[in-house]
Amino acid sequence: MNDATVLTTHQLSKSYGSRPAVKHLDLDVRRGEIFGFLGPNGAGKTTTIRMALGLIRPSSGRVEVLGCDIARQKAEVLPRVGALVESPALYTYMSGRDNLRAFAAVLGGVPARRLDEVLDVVDLRGRQKDRVGSYSMGMKQRLGLAVALLHEPELLVLDEPANGLDPAGIVEMRDLMRRLAASGKTIFVSSHVLGEVQQICDRVAIINLGQLVRVAPVADLIGAHGEFEVKLENPERALQLVREQPWGSGARLQEGTLVTTSPSGRGRDLVQFLAQADCWPDAVSERQHDLEEIFLDLTASNGGVN
Repeated sequence: MNDATVLTTHQLSKSYGSRPAVKHLDLDVRRGEIFGFLGPNGAGKTTTIRMALGLIRPSSGRVEVLGCDIARQKAEVLPRVGALVESPALYTYMSGRDNLRAFAAVLGGVPARRLDEVLDVVDLRGRQKDRVGSYSMGMKQRLGLAVALLHEPELLVLDEPANGLDPAGIVEMRDLMRRLAASGKTIFVSSHVLGEVQQICDRVAIINLGQLVRVAPVADLIGAHGEFEVKLENPERALQLVREQPWGSGARLQEGTLVTTSPSGRGRDLVQFLAQADCWPDAVSERQHDLEEIFLDLTASNGGVN
């Protein structure tokens, strides 16, 4: 593992009896990126995260975190990792600040100024004296993240950080992850909120049935693939004209918008073709694929153990 990589799995596998949960998984998470880890329920995401944190042992393969073998050097490396796995285990009868004090004591204590710093990072300074039982789900998730940040980790591992959040809470969590990434943290995030993943992640890995099916930059996944969306007054006529061309056999209408390739791969030539046929476009744009569309296509079958 080189200095640019903070988490690597080598042929990582885990079975429960005769049922495989993760199969020969190879991943690498690079320093400073937000890395999305995606898969249907039961695909093996949480199992992978638990192995990466040394919470369960793999059946075979290994995990390196910050240059250390997690199985042999867990005590050395885990203080450099912050984790939020599922819902945070908070003391609801205590205040937010007292929760941080309690968790800090387990870590051997942190300066009072560090409590202030993490409360500021997660935007809870104004509610630090309130009982956690009065917090919204989003506030509890943010406090759980504050706990994970107490010891200034280099790597954050977040398992479904938007779980149970309303739209406002999801936006808050998105903004918080962006701020953390901008401050230099590396973030490994498992999530089923694909719209958020599309907005914040640099790269994603998609697994299904415990196996890796794709790793790519988000921009590459959702980028244009030679198709254009064309808005015009008479899309049916334009569709007929385009389909008569050797390059337009795959043209179609989606919600009144013409989706087609172009004669040369360039939008300007598509505009020229339509204009010459007196089908003047109102707007032409390169078509981007939605991450959810790609995810569903790659994970058409489902099953397994989470």
